Amino acid sequence: MRTEQTLVQNVSDLERVRREKMARLKRHGRDPFVITRYDQTHYSTGIIEDFENLEGSSVSVAGRIMLSRIMGRASFCTLRDMKGQIQIYVTRDDLGDEAYSEFRTWDCGDIVGARGKVFRTRTGEVTVHVSTLPLLVKFLTPLPNKFQGLRDPDRCYLQSYVDLITNERSRHTLLTRSEIIHQIRTYLYSLDFVEVETPVLVANAGGASARPFETHINSLGEDVNLRISLELYLKRLIIGGTDRVFEIGKVFRNEGVDTRHNPEFTLMELTEDLFRFLAEKNCGSTVITYAGTRIDFGKPFRRLTMIEAIRECTGIDFDTVPDDTRAKALAEENGIPCGPLDSRGTIIASFFDAFCEEKMIQPTFIMDHPIEISPLTKKKPGAPDRVERFELYINGWEMANAYSELNDPIDQRERFAAQDALALAGDDETQHTDEDFLHAMEIGIPPAGGIGCGIDRLVMLLTDSPAILDVLLFPTMRRLS
Repeated sequence: MRTEQTLVQNVSDLERVRREKMARLKRHGRDPFVITRYDQTHYSTGIIEDFENLEGSSVSVAGRIMLSRIMGRASFCTLRDMKGQIQIYVTRDDLGDEAYSEFRTWDCGDIVGARGKVFRTRTGEVTVHVSTLPLLVKFLTPLPNKFQGLRDPDRCYLQSYVDLITNERSRHTLLTRSEIIHQIRTYLYSLDFVEVETPVLVANAGGASARPFETHINSLGEDVNLRISLELYLKRLIIGGTDRVFEIGKVFRNEGVDTRHNPEFTLMELTEDLFRFLAEKNCGSTVITYAGTRIDFGKPFRRLTMIEAIRECTGIDFDTVPDDTRAKALAEENGIPCGPLDSRGTIIASFFDAFCEEKMIQPTFIMDHPIEISPLTKKKPGAPDRVERFELYINGWEMANAYSELNDPIDQRERFAAQDALALAGDDETQHTDEDFLHAMEIGIPPAGGIGCGIDRLVMLLTDSPAILDVLLFPTMRRLS
């Protein structure tokens, strides 16, 4: 049986051999780190996709050696670059005896440049017949997928740069995430939205109910927070006359980490159109599969009020629940935790979270939230205990949150006061009065709506990734010892 100690010893032996090879190259004046530039003309997939036009042409590619089949006078290698991988064909006649002998000592993981002509082998594989093959970088650590330590998922997440070398799915997810963000921008630009950047360090972290990260600006002698939402500054820009604005940026919430949350984060018709557009662009269809479940973006998204969803899932109709006392009794009867700060509205939200959220598999808009959990949202006409808000749920996840922006500064001040009272009573995730924002509202905010969408979950859904750690290059998690 091979023990972990044996594996570590073998890794150390391989590292020692590679370092000896590097030292030998340097002694012979061929430092593998001295080259500062290599003129690459094509990526791997570009050559394969355009073979008909490139056959017989000279190209230059660069990448890591991922696989070698070394033979007497001719060898094949697989090179991986940012776009994919391609085969190269190396012969002693083309390189010469000395260069070919040196090439035979190179290792998987070494980075090389390969210049030569494009052809197709007898087995049909597009290949570059190499005429020159400089070693650009010597890889000193053995490729990770061969050794026990790098099978550890935590190590793969923490060492994304290693995972990307050997894990094709990780590379594909990285490129897909970039493309999704590009498509979101393209879609919003087509509707005349203006992209902006708002402050990351703020005196008052408002716009959502979450505990902020706290820090200190030494030069100003001020305590500040990392933002938990983009909303309040985007509203300030609307007040300033910029009607359509958006920002793609991180928010920072000091909350738990699980498969759908990370402490960093990045209207109805528009939302539906955008999600349908992204599914078709990235998955080739408006019908996708996530973890074996078929999800249909092509059909009109279902629309339910929060109370309707609870009634459908539990049989309880909160339209017949008159007050906080009866709501708390229902919570106790149904095993919903309830404290002195809870009201009918917060209990409605708790019922939805407990009994409904995970059942929202197909795209569903949940509307008409209780006013108690929506302090920045306009009241619904004719129903002052509810607000004009919706959340989009897919696969049991909240994917987007949107509402009509409250633009009455008097009403907003009253709601901030209610939030301050909750904070004094011990709620450490409530919002606080923001005097600068109230002053801006008094200048006049036009009728507006806003939406926030979690890009991490969206990428998870469109790449069939099981955890948020799989779509983040450098996720926040406990460091390895």
